[in-house]
Amino acid sequence: MNMPRPKPVPILHRTYVKSAQAPPAIGPYSQAVSVGDTLYCSGQIALDPETGNLENKGTIEAETEMVLRNLGAVLHSAGLDYKHVVSCQVYLTNMGDYALMNEVYSQYFSSAQPARQAIGVSELPRGARVLISCIAVR
Repeated sequence: MNMPRPKPVPILHRTYVKSAQAPPAIGPYSQAVSVGDTLYCSGQIALDPETGNLENKGTIEAETEMVLRNLGAVLHSAGLDYKHVVSCQVYLTNMGDYALMNEVYSQYFSSAQPARQAIGVSELPRGARVLISCIAVR
């Protein structure tokens, strides 16, 4: 009995996005990868792009602000901005920070609100309190 041969899987064309205005990856990953019209942004924490230090100034609001500025820099490097974001994933080490994080987050996504998940985790890299990743579409 002849089995049909599987069709070859096409190799997706990927473009790796890197922004000097966002902190470099702290592991073996890209700041973002573009496939077709979709941009997949890796999670950002509140690292200062110039110093590499965690810049949270002791508040979840300041940390969230830095995270979203870093994500914005990556989006901008791909020719996109917050209005192109269709989904966000938010990771918090303290779900008690949810409302304060939302206050800052809503300033960036006031008109075009993406789908979102918010997940409580026990720990994030470098002692960060919040990490946000996103998916954007042209």
